[in-house]
Amino acid sequence: MFRNILKSRATSTLTGVMLGTAGAVSYSMSTSNALRNETAGQLVPKQWVPLKLKSSKDVSHDTKEIIFDLDNDKILGGSTAYCVLFKFMQDGKPVVRPYTPVSDPSTVGEAVFVIKKYPGGAMGTHVHDLKPGETIDVQGPIPKYPFEKPNKHKKIVMLGGGSGITPLYQVLAHIAKDPEDKTEVHLLYGSQTPNDILLKKEIDNVVAKKPGQLKVTYYVDKGDKSFDGKVGYISKEDVVAIVKPDDENHRVFVCGPPGFMKALSGPKKSPTDQGDLTGSLQELGFTKDTVFKF
Repeated sequence: MFRNILKSRATSTLTGVMLGTAGAVSYSMSTSNALRNETAGQLVPKQWVPLKLKSSKDVSHDTKEIIFDLDNDKILGGSTAYCVLFKFMQDGKPVVRPYTPVSDPSTVGEAVFVIKKYPGGAMGTHVHDLKPGETIDVQGPIPKYPFEKPNKHKKIVMLGGGSGITPLYQVLAHIAKDPEDKTEVHLLYGSQTPNDILLKKEIDNVVAKKPGQLKVTYYVDKGDKSFDGKVGYISKEDVVAIVKPDDENHRVFVCGPPGFMKALSGPKKSPTDQGDLTGSLQELGFTKDTVFKF
């Protein structure tokens, strides 16, 4: 059972990767043909590009929606699933962290992120403190899990915790947008309270586009009378009721804070190395071939 997985988020600190310019994760531009041919991307390969803050607003007590301005005729540049790197200088040293855009890759003129500020987190604090008109350096896109064609998998269960929802939402929205994609997706998303559920309106709207094919179940540590979901933790039974360890057409996507990842799948070894599969998913019989850690 995944006991106390969600409660561990309250004391877990997101340990992002500290990277210098020379040590940034390698990447390649992988935008779709349509985007490449019709709309230029704001990002430039192997270069740090300053993005100007357009606006920010609180979406929970420790998380903000951050919107950056792009040129009027440009997209950010990237295709699902991808992330970018943010960089700023602190005490003469670069601080670099990966973040996943939640705006559609085809969005022109702006890029939207949902960013949590963890206790002691340098980048989250810096981004939360940005004022409209101020900039931060961005590099990418960094491909994470390519969806170059529809129906890549028959069924996917997504296990998300806290701000780990962002790459899962990106994939969910991508599948919902493509009328040819019949992939069944069930998102199991854990938060501390109903007020801590990030992107709930957006998730519900996306799921409503393909009822039956796309599903979401919300989990919280503490619920209230208006909460429509489960109070408690995600169980092994919840997972295997959706996907089977021995079905090569089924996949499990996992993203969340360190305690969440440790209990379910084990952490990634590095940004480019998935590391060994451990935790409850390994105990259920899943393998590295059927589980992807964002």
